[in-house]
Amino acid sequence: MLDMQTILIVDDNISMTRPLQAYLEKQGYATVVADNGQNALYTARYAKPDLILLDIMMPVLDGFGFIEAYRKEDDAPIILVSAKLEEEDKIRGLSLGADDYVTKPVSMAELDARIQAVLRRYNSTREVSVLRQRDLELDKKAQICQFRGEVLDLTPSEFSVLELFMENPMHTFSRLDLMENLQEQSLDASERTVDYHIFNLRKKLGDNPKRPDYIETVFAKGYRFKLK
Repeated sequence: MLDMQTILIVDDNISMTRPLQAYLEKQGYATVVADNGQNALYTARYAKPDLILLDIMMPVLDGFGFIEAYRKEDDAPIILVSAKLEEEDKIRGLSLGADDYVTKPVSMAELDARIQAVLRRYNSTREVSVLRQRDLELDKKAQICQFRGEVLDLTPSEFSVLELFMENPMHTFSRLDLMENLQEQSLDASERTVDYHIFNLRKKLGDNPKRPDYIETVFAKGYRFKLK
């Protein structure tokens, strides 16, 4: 199952953001919105967007200021969408780290095509080593998992189980599936240890086992990671 991609729309003009949100969600994207560059920085840290649509002229912190600050934190692709796109603005935006630009007014269909093209380029040049689901971020290379910005203290087995869940959200894994996954990595696995790992993961995620918000029990089938 593929993760739903999240697009952050940064624009102080609500008459622009609302119809754009509606269109993109109809195309299958999740969306979040910020009305200036400063708020966008906070939103991006929480939402971990796959792509950002960015206006230039905004209060508090403009688009150029946002790119400068954001590029110190993340490399998600940025498309400038602004009425202010003279040649010098395009050059400045690209030099700061924007990936593409379009001038308002732009058709929704053209913008969608640009989004798809930028995401294809970005994904083809980036090895997927970081998984993001809800407020969890798991770095497979570094073997670090963060929950709401705090590093979780996970055992290798707990990390492996959570990685499998995050790669396949809403997919139900039986105890046998989880045991086989652990055994493939030469980790201790039995039905009892699988249940123990689930118990510990829920505890570390603050999950109520009777009404879990993250790792759900599917009666007589196993466990799955909830998207909501």
